[in-house]
Amino acid sequence: MDQNIQFHTKSIKKEQASKNISNEYIKSLFLMPFNDLIYQAQQVHRSNFDANKVQLSTLLSIKTGGCSEDCAYCPQSARYNTDVENEKILALDEVISAAKAAKESGASRFCMGAAWRSPKQKDLDLVKQMIVEVKKLGLESCATLGMLNQDQTRQLKEVGLDYYNHNLDTSPEFYGDIISTRTYQDRLDTLQNVRDQGIHVCCGGIVGMGESLDERVGLLAELANLTPQPESVPINLLTQVEGTPLFGIEELDHFDFVKTIAVARILMPKSYVRLSAGREKMNEATQALAFLAGANSIFYGEELLTTENPASEKDQELMKKLGIKAI
Repeated sequence: MDQNIQFHTKSIKKEQASKNISNEYIKSLFLMPFNDLIYQAQQVHRSNFDANKVQLSTLLSIKTGGCSEDCAYCPQSARYNTDVENEKILALDEVISAAKAAKESGASRFCMGAAWRSPKQKDLDLVKQMIVEVKKLGLESCATLGMLNQDQTRQLKEVGLDYYNHNLDTSPEFYGDIISTRTYQDRLDTLQNVRDQGIHVCCGGIVGMGESLDERVGLLAELANLTPQPESVPINLLTQVEGTPLFGIEELDHFDFVKTIAVARILMPKSYVRLSAGREKMNEATQALAFLAGANSIFYGEELLTTENPASEKDQELMKKLGIKAI
């Protein structure tokens, strides 16, 4: 084995054994030659997962638009002039119908997202009914509803919610450039409330928002040092939407995105690393590289909240070409 790869293999084991994975170490992974990094990530991946299986999740926007937050990437913010309209929460039968269709298409997890800062009790009561019905279908349930307090997380646990998604979005250092209406600590507090109830954590971030390499490193450091690490880690590539503050910024090179996947896999060996937003702009070769780098979950379906996603048929074709099967 190449001495450089042997060195990094030893460093990985040492860092993972420590209580704090350093930014310096994470940056050293990003600076590895591309082939060495992918090789290292694939080794870690194969040690923990079947390299030819991918978990399929479907995401449904149950409450679209009109959000009071000012997240610079989000077309659902009421502060920006986008094509996204403020809509009422979906009826229970609409959600059940969508969940049945997702299962029939091969999804094993059904995620419900709402554009709220935090849910009101009347809305949470309806979401709880949705969770119950989704689980009756034999699907894993996931929700992303904004910030949650301890009582709200307790209620979600009582109806059997499997996963709660609450992304950190970016590093603490870059966060203020993206969001001002909630703090980084607000996000960490919600994650802790979720953990305290024994609900699985789905937590990742967005790259390609104009962050530096050090700031991308900072995001992965925050994620990797969560205790325990998130069970699911969605890595989103910014989807630029006209009307949002980030529209028109320089796009992230897809090799840098793949490297982010690889580093996430090395740092969080037992987590599902999910290819999330941005796949509609990736060709098959880029997605294949991301799978090689350790991604083993995708959002499956034609829409992610308000932005496009590759059609299920295209995903099935790609998986067939690569010999990948659904978990």
